[in-house]
Amino acid sequence: MSLFLERSDYFWADLEKRVDWYRDHASSEVAERFVDAVQATLEILVQTPTMGRDRFAEWPELAGLRSYRVHQPFHRFLIFYRFDGENLLAERLIHGARDLPRRLRESPYQESEE
Repeated sequence: MSLFLERSDYFWADLEKRVDWYRDHASSEVAERFVDAVQATLEILVQTPTMGRDRFAEWPELAGLRSYRVHQPFHRFLIFYRFDGENLLAERLIHGARDLPRRLRESPYQESEE
């Protein structure tokens, strides 16, 4: 199975925020490795979308959302996505140690404590 990959605006905003952070606090090379790890993880998910874990059934607005860890060494970040048999929608990219239900329901454009 191979699905068509879509990335939400929120996913792009999360990715951009994290890339900027890596550039500012590490280096451009680390930022590029992060992007490569995210892309490699997405490529696996479009081939095998059931690898991710079902999440948040108790929150109706988050029901159906799945998560999967980004490849090491960036495995603390989770890709949150949905799939319907034809499409895989990458919705968010968030550090796994956050208050995930709250963070998933807020905009990535809001200022938050990192």
